[in-house]
Amino acid sequence: MSSLELATARHAVADACAVTRTVQQRLGALQALTKDDRSPVTVADYAAQAVIGLRLGAAFGSFAMIGEESAAALRAQAGGELARAVADAVRTVCPGVSDAAVLDAIDCGDHDPAQATAIRRYWTLDPVDGTKGFLRGGQYAVSLALIEDGTVTLGVLGCPNLGADETRAFDDPDPVGTLFHAQRGGGAWCGPANDPAAPATRIAIGTGRVLRDMRVCESVESGHSRHDFTSRIVAHLEARGMPARLDSQAKYAVVARGQADAYLRLPTSYGYVEKIWDHAAGKIVAEEAGAIVTDIEGKPLDFAHGATLTQNRGVVCATPAFHAAIIAAIDALMP
Repeated sequence: MSSLELATARHAVADACAVTRTVQQRLGALQALTKDDRSPVTVADYAAQAVIGLRLGAAFGSFAMIGEESAAALRAQAGGELARAVADAVRTVCPGVSDAAVLDAIDCGDHDPAQATAIRRYWTLDPVDGTKGFLRGGQYAVSLALIEDGTVTLGVLGCPNLGADETRAFDDPDPVGTLFHAQRGGGAWCGPANDPAAPATRIAIGTGRVLRDMRVCESVESGHSRHDFTSRIVAHLEARGMPARLDSQAKYAVVARGQADAYLRLPTSYGYVEKIWDHAAGKIVAEEAGAIVTDIEGKPLDFAHGATLTQNRGVVCATPAFHAAIIAAIDALMP
């Protein structure tokens, strides 16, 4: 892994944050244009993936990436309103790029995940993690990570609405945002999302807290995690810390910088399998800050099986002081 890869990834995510912020600020206009309440997030997804593809391509030429989007639907529209909105959004940070180049850049993330184990080295991207948070004007993230031989070795997590001021409410979007990054063995760092060249500050989890004061964060949407079970775990541990709910992998960042002590993502159904792009960047940022990240059985997250974490159930990200107690509580309470 080179310093060029980290620098390129940070600048790419910062540009993608700028694009998604612009789209989020134009939600009403885009909804009126496309007659679809979900279209703005679709524009942001496509545009952010295109920007990442353009930036990585300019730096490295060919590369492999597993992302959420492909340009097939846009190509089928043959210059429709959605495709034009995407290209216009991309051009806010990539002036002069052609519509065709935008579509090709989106498809940079359309790599076959079934071949991921053969590739051994690839990027994974969630261009807008936290769809409903994005649509309500709240927290979301642009998440880019590098996976090598099944191990996450680099992660950049752009949180456009999560500021440096930890007293700011999560539902009060920050005008600058924060860019988090980590490399394996190199610690976790953060800086302003609008200036990837600014000096970064090292972050680490807090220490010295006792279990009764444990603060847990979880998804706003109950469809992503079992809020009822989280409450039972907290009650079982007699923890009294104020819980926090926010969307996206920003929860990993909140734990990494000591603003919360644990992030629980408890499966809502037995058959649900997590996607790698929903956790890769956040995981390495939290781990490099000193947190422990496993599934609900205490097993390390296994990124060696393509696009999904097929060997794992759920996620527990917590400080070393609390992780074992949380796993034990899940084991005692899990039906």
